[in-house]
Amino acid sequence: MKQRRRSLVGAGLLGAAALAAAPLRSLAQAWPARPIRIIVPFAPGGSTDILARFLAQRLQEATRANFVVENRPGAGGTVGADAAAKAAPDGYTLFMSNNASISLGPQINKVAYHPMDDFAHLVLLGMLPNLLIVRTDHPARTFQDFIAMARAKPGVLNYSSAGVGSAGFLSGELLKQRARIDMVHIPYKGTGPATADMVAGQLDAVLDGPVAAGPYIRGGRARALAVASAERLKAYPDVPTMDEVVPGTGGEAWFGISTQSKVPREILERLQNELANAIRLPDVQAKLAELGLTPRYMVGAEYTRFIASEIVRWEPVIRSVGLKPS
Repeated sequence: MKQRRRSLVGAGLLGAAALAAAPLRSLAQAWPARPIRIIVPFAPGGSTDILARFLAQRLQEATRANFVVENRPGAGGTVGADAAAKAAPDGYTLFMSNNASISLGPQINKVAYHPMDDFAHLVLLGMLPNLLIVRTDHPARTFQDFIAMARAKPGVLNYSSAGVGSAGFLSGELLKQRARIDMVHIPYKGTGPATADMVAGQLDAVLDGPVAAGPYIRGGRARALAVASAERLKAYPDVPTMDEVVPGTGGEAWFGISTQSKVPREILERLQNELANAIRLPDVQAKLAELGLTPRYMVGAEYTRFIASEIVRWEPVIRSVGLKPS
């Protein structure tokens, strides 16, 4: 009798599991049945936004599904990350994951999401170094000039980034520490508006990626003084790295695509495969390079391990500039 009861209980549990799995299977089979949104955690016009809109168009062409970009700026990218983490885990919300909102922001701001537990990290697209740019009529003609001006007038020069917790912000704060200068950080909800204000004369400098900064530089409205990367950029061979002038500075941003960790496995696999196939296309790789992204392609578990290593890597830097969750 006991054996029969155990069998019935086991059968009941299996039946319940099958019933619970049925809607998920149905959801996976029907996906995608409506537009898929890509949450960008910064304002329109910045590097992440431009990249997301290009990818949305390419993915739409490849999958015949509709992709819509939704900007959710604020708090260095953590507002958008929080919205993505809280979205229904149905495969209809992607997130432009990046170092600001995933590896840096949660170590600086109190957030309601966990960068590893609440997300399934699908693909890493590549690395994007930040350029320190000023308007063309700024008195600092070189990076050395900029450092000299900051030392001569402590607290007078200012710079902006995509917000507290972004790679641009940490690069600027690390530069202040290593160069022993005092300049004011003015956070924006995205580097697009910040760069526009800088060109208009309302800011001294902006730390932004070549995606958004490029048109201003090529159009003669801004000048790049330095790049926060390990090596000089091929597109700007005459622009020195920060480390060449002030050793121990720099720091690259990175961009990828993630979704909620509880999305059904079948949909996760389809999402990852579609993204991987699109990113491997030669024209996509060429476009990423044109936008200034240094390709560093990772999928799934490899991307997840990379993020974990980035969290560990930046922790002592964050603490060294006196930041902690508040």
